[in-house]
Amino acid sequence: MVAGAGPADTAAPVVAADTDAAAADAADTAVAVDAAGVANAAVAVDAAGVANANAAAVTGTSGTDVRSRRRAQTRSEILDAAWRLSARDGIAGLSLRDLAREVGMQAPSLYTYFDSKSAIYDAMFAAGFRELDATFDDLEVEGEPVEVIATAIEVFIAFCRASVPRYQLLFTRAVPDWEPSSEAYAVSVRSLERTAQLLSGLGIERPEDLDLLTALTTGMAAQQLANDPEGDRWQRLSRAAAQMFVAHVPHRTSRT
Repeated sequence: MVAGAGPADTAAPVVAADTDAAAADAADTAVAVDAAGVANAAVAVDAAGVANANAAAVTGTSGTDVRSRRRAQTRSEILDAAWRLSARDGIAGLSLRDLAREVGMQAPSLYTYFDSKSAIYDAMFAAGFRELDATFDDLEVEGEPVEVIATAIEVFIAFCRASVPRYQLLFTRAVPDWEPSSEAYAVSVRSLERTAQLLSGLGIERPEDLDLLTALTTGMAAQQLANDPEGDRWQRLSRAAAQMFVAHVPHRTSRT
């Protein structure tokens, strides 16, 4: 529904192996040839080459593909662990030492996958907005504006309630001295553009109306999380909020 707090002008642990450990340590491979009198050949290959050649033989993929998939999987495991720890300790309380322990590696090994703690927050931020977009993929956009917007507000508040640390990272400045990189922030802008398209489909075109809706929805989510996190005191006001919003924008363009 909204862009995040952007630059100032927002299961069980899986043990991840270091990429260094994924390669064989041996540098030489002895190729045994049967008793036809052909001598054994020593094939010198580097450790990573051995691992990649074996993986390629099994999967039919190149060594580069194998390494890329392994790296992506480990990054995903690190981010999953970061969300779990953030749920326990708060989004601002994320510790790299605890994170490394959670995924079964030494803290310095995290830098193989992320350049910095800020890069981890960036990846979480971008992933959070992609999850928000996925949440709205099945939203029914046909119907009266009040009904469509009421549903959108309710879905948005439910999304925020599903993960407090995710809400804090995306829509507040809960992490001191961090703001999303331009690449991460661009993901939130695309999410905002999607909301603008939703309104445009309802004949609501003015930029200030988009601003009003984002302020309305994030404000309701904040009230819900702060004052009734286990209930639905503000979420159940979604339709009333939609009625108020639509009443404020009576001069809509014709819908096609």
